[in-house]
Amino acid sequence: MARPREFDEAFVLGAATQCFWDRGYESTSVKDLVAKTGITAASLYNAFGDKRALFRAVLDRYVEGGVADRMRRCQTLAPREAIGAFFEEILTLSLSDPDHKGCLLVNSALEIAPHDAEFQEVIAAVLRRIEQFFLGCIKSGQADGTITRSLPARNLAQHLLAVLMGLRALARVRPERALLEGVIRPALTLLDLP
Repeated sequence: MARPREFDEAFVLGAATQCFWDRGYESTSVKDLVAKTGITAASLYNAFGDKRALFRAVLDRYVEGGVADRMRRCQTLAPREAIGAFFEEILTLSLSDPDHKGCLLVNSALEIAPHDAEFQEVIAAVLRRIEQFFLGCIKSGQADGTITRSLPARNLAQHLLAVLMGLRALARVRPERALLEGVIRPALTLLDLP
């Protein structure tokens, strides 16, 4: 019979998330993870497999607890309001991060995805989910007359995804409210009726 885990998995994943977020995937060693999580390397390997599998668990948890949760919350709002609320949350997160760590998903897209086909697909799948969220909101808004039909819904959704990615990268080096609001405002204005 397998022994039960002698640690709190949520705590370990949270600590590992902070470690990867602070240092990046490549610069995080198993020794760093052991120090941050407080469990042995053997326990980490037994519970999660290797560093790569642990990072995948961390990324999945980050996406479900952050990105997916934000989309679920915003989907309860009217379409145009949902998109605005989504970006308002991103703005608040970006400005309230004292370490300017940015978004773990965006950081991973820049650091890991170019060199790792599996993680490239994992990250691309999440980005497609975000694009689908925007697309659903835009189509609903176009149907109810609150979002312009002057541009195709797909193009507007793709534009919002690009703005989101750029915003999160920009906030790491210039977390200035006026600058970030200046990025968001024209993107949202594109949605408005002429």
